[in-house]
Parts: sequence; C-alpha cells; structure tokens
Amino acid sequence: MALLHDVPVGRVAWADDDGRVTVLPVNHLVDGDSIVFGTAEGGKLEAVRAGRPLTFEADDLEPALETAWSVLVTGTAEIITDAAEARRVRALSPRPWPHSPTSFLIRLVPRSVTGRRIPLRPGGVHWADGG
Repeated sequence: MALLHDVPVGRVAWADDDGRVTVLPVNHLVDGDSIVFGTAEGGKLEAVRAGRPLTFEADDLEPALETAWSVLVTGTAEIITDAAEARRVRALSPRPWPHSPTSFLIRLVPRSVTGRRIPLRPGGVHWADGG
C-alpha cells in the first residue's frame, strides 16, 4: 500500500453480470488502509451500487533501469455519504482531472493486496549495445 502513495493515477476494474470486465483510470488517494477516488454517474458508480467487487491497480516502471512494481487491491467499495468525512477526504484528495465531474467519493476497502516488484538487476544497470 505504501507504493500507492507515490503514483497519481491507478486503474479501477470490475466485471458486469455478463463477465465483461471494464478498466478505467482514476486519480486516487490512500487514506489509511483504503483507496479513495472520485467518480460521476456511470459504470464505476453502478458497480459500487450493485456491490460488485472492485480491483484497483497502480504501477510504476523505469525502463532504462529495468525495474518496476505493480500493486493490486481487491475489495468492496462504498460511497462516502457522511458530509464531514467527504470534506475531510476532499481536502486531502488530488484535484479531479479537467472536465471530469466528481460528484461521489468512493472508498475501496481492501480484502486482498498483492503485487509484484522487479528489482534492479544485480550488478547495476545493463545497457545493450544498440550498434
């Protein structure tokens, strides 16, 4: 979860009744042990209202150093309805992307957190001869 603090954008995914998976980018914030993001009416909000499990994914990579990481957070999501809590979170939250109305704040409470880290190669950076 600590890695998620340092990236501004992740992706939220869910499956509908037909098994079709939708994946959409969101800017987010880590609030304690949960992920918070904003959304407007649409598929993400419908998935939350339907009680579908959500998966949040974020990653970072450095191709020149051949290092990367990825984190998957799966759990249940809820709409933040308490006005004081919404104000507190909005004060911490990054601004929504331009032209992206954010009417609802969603809290994803993790059921599982997994990930993968590809560390630097032993011996430092390997540079291929491009000839």
